[in-house]
Amino acid sequence: MKKKLTLFNLTWPIFVETLLFMCLGFIDVFALSQFDDVASSAVGTANQVAGLCTLFFSVLSGASTILISQNLGAGLRKDASETAAVAIVFNLALGLVLSAVLAIFAESFLVLMGAQGSVLEYASQYLRVVGGFIFVQALLNSMTAILRSHGYTKISMYVTVMMNVINTALDLIFVLGLFGMPVLGVFGVALATTVSRFIGLAVLTVVFFHCVEKPSLFRQLWPLPWKRLKELIKVGVPASAESFNYNISQLVVTSMALYFLSQDEYIARNYVQNITSFFYIFSASIGQASQILTGRYVGAGDFKKADKSVWHAYRLSLVLSMTLCVIGVILRYPLLGIFTENEAVLQIGSSLILINIVLELGRTTNLVLINSLRGAGDVYFPSFVSVFSVWLLTVGLSYILAVVCGMGIFGMWIALAADECCRGAFMLWRWKSGKWRQKAIVTADAT
Repeated sequence: MKKKLTLFNLTWPIFVETLLFMCLGFIDVFALSQFDDVASSAVGTANQVAGLCTLFFSVLSGASTILISQNLGAGLRKDASETAAVAIVFNLALGLVLSAVLAIFAESFLVLMGAQGSVLEYASQYLRVVGGFIFVQALLNSMTAILRSHGYTKISMYVTVMMNVINTALDLIFVLGLFGMPVLGVFGVALATTVSRFIGLAVLTVVFFHCVEKPSLFRQLWPLPWKRLKELIKVGVPASAESFNYNISQLVVTSMALYFLSQDEYIARNYVQNITSFFYIFSASIGQASQILTGRYVGAGDFKKADKSVWHAYRLSLVLSMTLCVIGVILRYPLLGIFTENEAVLQIGSSLILINIVLELGRTTNLVLINSLRGAGDVYFPSFVSVFSVWLLTVGLSYILAVVCGMGIFGMWIALAADECCRGAFMLWRWKSGKWRQKAIVTADAT
């Protein structure tokens, strides 16, 4: 390794970047909450469709993180470069296809989810613009994953800082009509998001080819290194299946929410999701850093260091996430008050934040251990568990509690917590079993 990697120096830039990325969505929701509560919720619905599409990019970008980390750990620099080139080009191709699909069929997807009336109108406006240029996110994902694998976590952090500043400024100008601009509402949020991504991609591309690779990188694509593509697909499909499965289940739950929840419950759900996203920010960041470190250690054949590093990451994540949860419970009314003065929404949301403590306990475990298992090359087990747990608990139990038992949004939150805790228990068992030691894809022995 050219530079010493530690959990801390990998995590803190990822943390800042993740925080700022979450702030992008938070600022969008806040700006629209000043415009229209329904518009704010509609954008949350549209983002679930866009978010599901970005998961397709994670097949290759996520796999590239694992493979490049293990290749670098094993000293196979050329193989790492070939993997990077294949991931970028194929993600771009996929992004262009999905951009066309979302631009044309945005309204159809939202109707399938159950959106109607004002929610459908607002969500369609947003999805056509953001979805129509989603190929930009495909490239951002690929380059960020490669930079992180090489240990350059600060670079994507700086780019995200810049994107955040631009997005915030444009939100205030387009949505609130500052400096004499017309109030563009949902279209303004979509425009701000898209412009900030384009600028971020331009800067990240320049830095990428300066710090990590050269433009000649793509010469390695002729003849096409089919071995690298097969590796990416072999690792990426099962590794991303868990996230795909989870996000599809969230779309189903959102559809149930649109059909069966009251408007106040649906609005409260959207606001609480935005608030609680900050509760697991440390776990998400530490989990991504742990994946990189685990990949390096496993690639080098040092399983003892990998095990020690993962347990350290997990304990740290638990302490930080639970601390944030307690702070969130104490400040739940002021936090919700940032978005709304609707008393019914405030009461519903405050109760959900209380239930959320149990949910975060399970989610913290999953974010750290699932990423660590992936870094070790153990990509099938998390996906296998997810299929059963998510559909039985997140979807099935949500319907039973929310609709059949009449518990509404509270039943859905209890079901979500049950799923996270169930999967977390299985991930703990898997890591403790040590079976991940036998799943390495690339090792130092390959040299």
